[in-house]
Amino acid sequence: MTEAAQRRVVQAGRKTGLRPTGKVLPQHQRAHNRSMVLQRLFHDGPTSRADLSRATGLTRVTVSDLVSSLLEDSLVEELGTTRGSVGKPATLVGMRTEAFSIVALDLSDDAVIRGSVMSLSGLEVISRQFPAAGVVGEAFVALIDQSAAALIAAAPQPVLGVGIGAPGVIDPDGRVVEAPNRNFYDVPLAARLTESLGLPVLVANDADVAALGEYAYAGASDCSLLLTIGQGVGAGLMLDGARVHGANGAAGEIGHVTVTDGGEPCACGRHGCLETILSKPALDRSTEGLDPLGVERHLEEVGRLLGRTLAPIVAALNLSEVLLSGPAEYVGGALKEAASQEIARRVMPATGSGFTVRTAGLGDRSVLSGAAGLVLDAQLGIS
Repeated sequence: MTEAAQRRVVQAGRKTGLRPTGKVLPQHQRAHNRSMVLQRLFHDGPTSRADLSRATGLTRVTVSDLVSSLLEDSLVEELGTTRGSVGKPATLVGMRTEAFSIVALDLSDDAVIRGSVMSLSGLEVISRQFPAAGVVGEAFVALIDQSAAALIAAAPQPVLGVGIGAPGVIDPDGRVVEAPNRNFYDVPLAARLTESLGLPVLVANDADVAALGEYAYAGASDCSLLLTIGQGVGAGLMLDGARVHGANGAAGEIGHVTVTDGGEPCACGRHGCLETILSKPALDRSTEGLDPLGVERHLEEVGRLLGRTLAPIVAALNLSEVLLSGPAEYVGGALKEAASQEIARRVMPATGSGFTVRTAGLGDRSVLSGAAGLVLDAQLGIS
């Protein structure tokens, strides 16, 4: 593929942005139509132009024009013919999911930056980790830049974009409003990395990104909450199949809700936040030196506290499931069961009918998968 074609793919993606939920303006119509065609090919597999026309509601002329453009940009390919019940054989068109790479970064771990190079279908091609313990502020920005650049250089195909799941409150433009654990305050991370790397960079809260990954790749329900337990505690929300942002981009920032008066000091400057009890460092400290029975009893106590915290959210939003993502030794047993029982005890039966608490399906891969999904959505309109 020529450099000009590569530029067209990136430019088309920039115009597309997240798929519109309201009326499509005339100036955005072509990008919207392109997104619909790619969405069908990505999820349904190879099909004919005529079937694409029927599935999308676009005219055959429009579909033919769009497919010609996608062929030129190497995003799709012709895969031979198939004969239907009547008429001449139809040429199948399929998406070239190996034609581009996506770089994904997970910043949720306090010790390392996890990075992957993925195909458009989410297949991991390269996996690396970059030591990050104790790195904060501007030094952390530089490390993120270096990590992304190393993965871009290693990618076997042209890189469509970079997706990043990061801790903290992050606005729709990828600006980190506040991430106390990394000493980030008002950092325009996406803009700075886009400029330095020369590629589109998408940044969103790590828990939000993980929720997107679980929804897109692991069958999480349309109305679910993913709770992440790591250096901090966060939550990502999917409601009716859409990622929830909130008024200030801080939906799901549950880790800094005060749950115990006069509790331990928190990185946010207050005391008794959920993060001071449920984060991995907090659980490590509170279980150190305990025998297995003591650990189990402590996790049950923490689980009940978590259940009391989540019950109003489950009831208000009528969630069908809560997914727990974090260290297996903490999220998979007593803590999960106690949280589930506490939520069931506190919500009315009609609200809690069919509700479950379970561990996340992708485990520690959910943020990376969701970060790749950010790029697919923003650049090609695929989710």
